[in-house]
Amino acid sequence: MTKVHPKFSNTYEKSLCDSKATVALTVWKKSLLFNCDGFTVYNSNGDLVFRVDNYMNSPRDNIVLMDASGLPLLSIRRKKLSLGDCWGVYDGETQRDPLFTAKKNVNILTNKRSLVWVSTKKTVLYEIEGSYGQRSCKIVDVRRNKKKTAEIKKKDAMVGGGSFGKDVFKLIVEAEMEPRVAMALTIILDQMSRSY
Repeated sequence: MTKVHPKFSNTYEKSLCDSKATVALTVWKKSLLFNCDGFTVYNSNGDLVFRVDNYMNSPRDNIVLMDASGLPLLSIRRKKLSLGDCWGVYDGETQRDPLFTAKKNVNILTNKRSLVWVSTKKTVLYEIEGSYGQRSCKIVDVRRNKKKTAEIKKKDAMVGGGSFGKDVFKLIVEAEMEPRVAMALTIILDQMSRSY
């Protein structure tokens, strides 16, 4: 059987922070903890890079993206009093001054490819296009003429040519984007695609 995660070690700081090249991550929609819902993310060497562990009965309005050792990198919170599906991303576990917000595109008549708009207070930073359900999305930088900065793709098995299904996929992050930001946007896409 093909392995999803070959080995465990490494932290975010050592493996991704100083990366000047494209980073290929394997995202597994499974928590390492029993009775939890979440994500486990590995780099191309099979080292654990990120994890998200949410207990099954806890609300999904507050999600913490952690490094391999469990240190909080970003907090992702649903905005309660907003029109449409809107999420704020905060540094660590802080609760004020979001780094950016992500809002679901509800006007499909004007832009059918756009799923989510990511912005700071008044500046649109990124647009997410494609289909998260099909694991075929790209994150483009609006400030750089829609240059692709990250992409979500299906992951194919190395042996036998099969597919892992929707629970295991690739997140390819270009050097212009921080991998933790790309992973936060992936988590937001996953939350927006769930039915509540």
